[in-house]
Amino acid sequence: MSTVRGFSVCVLLAFNAFAGLRTEVLPEGAWVKEGGRKVLFFQRTTKSLDGKYARANYVHPLFDLDGNVLTEDFPADHRHHRGIFWAWHQLWVGDRKIGDGWIAKDLEWDVYSLKAAVAADGTARIETKVNWKSPLWHDGRRALVKETALIRVHPQKSGLRKIDFDIRLLAEEPNMRLGGSENDKGYGGFSPRIRLPEGIRFLGEKGEVEPQRTAVTAGPWMDMTAKFAGDGLSGVTVLTHPKSAGFPQPWILRRKGSMQNAVWPGQHAQRLPVKQPLVLCYRLVLHRGVVDAKIIGKWQKEFAATP
Repeated sequence: MSTVRGFSVCVLLAFNAFAGLRTEVLPEGAWVKEGGRKVLFFQRTTKSLDGKYARANYVHPLFDLDGNVLTEDFPADHRHHRGIFWAWHQLWVGDRKIGDGWIAKDLEWDVYSLKAAVAADGTARIETKVNWKSPLWHDGRRALVKETALIRVHPQKSGLRKIDFDIRLLAEEPNMRLGGSENDKGYGGFSPRIRLPEGIRFLGEKGEVEPQRTAVTAGPWMDMTAKFAGDGLSGVTVLTHPKSAGFPQPWILRRKGSMQNAVWPGQHAQRLPVKQPLVLCYRLVLHRGVVDAKIIGKWQKEFAATP
């Protein structure tokens, strides 16, 4: 066996593979790991709590840069919340309301295709195809919405990790509409349910943002920084791509016991297309310490320039 400075080539190759991103597909879903640490898990199969709040098709757990869990699943205050998820209260076929994906009632997510691999550029990719179904529609035998999604995890670099979500929705029935809560809050859409320690700071492109009962206008990105674990400050930034429906979207923000939400379309349901899919596209940036708005603005510009 050939050696390089005392190390076998086999050992070097094994070390390099272990140090980089890698994926692991299980019946329940798919892991992304890096350097012996877990990064995130995509939940493919249905989970419930004592038969209630059945959900699938979301990310949990998501870990910070030091291996601490950032997200929550089945939290006591809102059992239907789950990790990094995208869901809506309103799903209509004509004048008939079919299921509530937000509270996980009368809606099922059939993840019938899942592929996970590391691409040539070193990013880990999870690609899914999902049928939304409801027992209220043809006894759950026919899909209402076809979803395709790509979750792209970048290697940790310079104290940052980027995670991209590209979600595309196509109606399988004519006259379908999708909407958030039917009150003036209008929440619904892409929603990180992260831990909310005391003193969390929200930062938008024009400075610090104070959460309100209803959605706030704060620009195309939102940063959340706090002491999520230990004494050190770290953060999660959500960037919105310009190709996302409703860009720039308003934000539902909460300091305690809730999720954060890039709101689309709000309380008034919007028609889902049947030919060209509706697109929602976001990037999470996990970072250490406090980050200046100018730097996050550069992250947003970089993300906006990606196809």
